[in-house]
Amino acid sequence: MICNVCGANEATIHLTEIVNDQMVEIHLCEACAQEKGTEFKTHFNVNDLLSGFTDLAKELTGADEKTVSLKCQNCGLTYDEFGRTGRLGCAECYEAFSKLLLPLIKRVQHSLQHRGKRPSQVAHPVVRTTQSLKDLQNRLTKLIQHEEFEEAARLRDQIKQLEEKLKKGKKKPQ
Repeated sequence: MICNVCGANEATIHLTEIVNDQMVEIHLCEACAQEKGTEFKTHFNVNDLLSGFTDLAKELTGADEKTVSLKCQNCGLTYDEFGRTGRLGCAECYEAFSKLLLPLIKRVQHSLQHRGKRPSQVAHPVVRTTQSLKDLQNRLTKLIQHEEFEEAARLRDQIKQLEEKLKKGKKKPQ
């Protein structure tokens, strides 16, 4: 998504506001958001966000009272306490509450695997090619799931070409 202000950079900050029953979305790149400064700053608390999402997690999973009263065997934190505070007690809480946390994390992050940030302009060709390869492999998986086999075959061939390019690049003397 492109920044609404400069129209050039990729938007990394997405604000949604409801005014007179109309939803207004603003998409900004980091530079434009910094330029706007305090105009867009909110008193945002991650713990409040997480605790607000616990009800959503219950809804997504169809959790019953037994599931919601889960307790971490390591630190003793209950899911209800997590819902009130927005904080997990220890690393094992992720496992203890996984049935409720995984759908929530997937909904918020759009993935269960952390990808990190990627620089907008990657200088090294091997890094750029490797990232392109990962993107193509993800697209290939989606195409196969949607049974778009002709497009998947084309993408498979493109992936093979990139893999060969990477192999040749790694064999060159330094």
